Amino acid sequence: MASLLKQVQSGILPAPPRTMLYGVHGVGKSTWASQSESPIFIQTEDGLGQIECAKFPLAEDYAQVITALSELYSEKHDYRTVVVDSLDWLERLIWAEVCRKRGVQSIEDIGYAKGYVFALTQWREVLDGLTALRNERGMAVILIAHCTIEKFENPETDSYDRYVPRLHKHANAMLQEWSDAVLFATYKVHTKTVDEGFGRTRAQGVGSGERIIRTTERPAHVAKNRLNLPDELPLDYQAYAQHFPEIKGAKNNG
Repeated sequence: MASLLKQVQSGILPAPPRTMLYGVHGVGKSTWASQSESPIFIQTEDGLGQIECAKFPLAEDYAQVITALSELYSEKHDYRTVVVDSLDWLERLIWAEVCRKRGVQSIEDIGYAKGYVFALTQWREVLDGLTALRNERGMAVILIAHCTIEKFENPETDSYDRYVPRLHKHANAMLQEWSDAVLFATYKVHTKTVDEGFGRTRAQGVGSGERIIRTTERPAHVAKNRLNLPDELPLDYQAYAQHFPEIKGAKNNG
């Protein structure tokens, strides 16, 4: 057996990024992903009709998602980025698969919330497939998700609301841990103080329609940044991609 000391690696090891992009409705998440290098979409929701992109047929069950991942791995193609759009609709397919295997109508019918734990098996299978595409086919990965607002119980402060990906907490934790970057897409908003008279004022939101990505976690939103990105970027894929080291030797043609 070769010595592990002889296999020690050092320095930066370039690899295609694993990116989760979540954000408010209609901000342009799918359009952003379509600007990536030679993307192919695994679509689990019907929302790509007005976007020029390569896409698999709309997945109607979990097995079709796994088949798409398998064919991208085993067959010859020129795609450089795989996009899952969206995670929260994929979660519905995963829950349906758990119900099929357990012989129940709803994931809530599995007692003690164990259904959501069982669903992690399917999530791991998806992530294993995406990892193989990244490591062995040289493909970047983009995961698209919608957002929701949850109350965060911070042990150091009072609780407060924040934006998070719209996924069950178990899946959310797994997907965020797996990703190199968790990005929040939103509109840039400023506030100004408005005088209402009689000594009263109120804050008013003012927006120009500018679409941005926030890369660093703040009280208002979840984010993650392993890629040394600036705290804020325009919602433009090229502004994001310019921060990646060049990836060479991708084995993308099978």
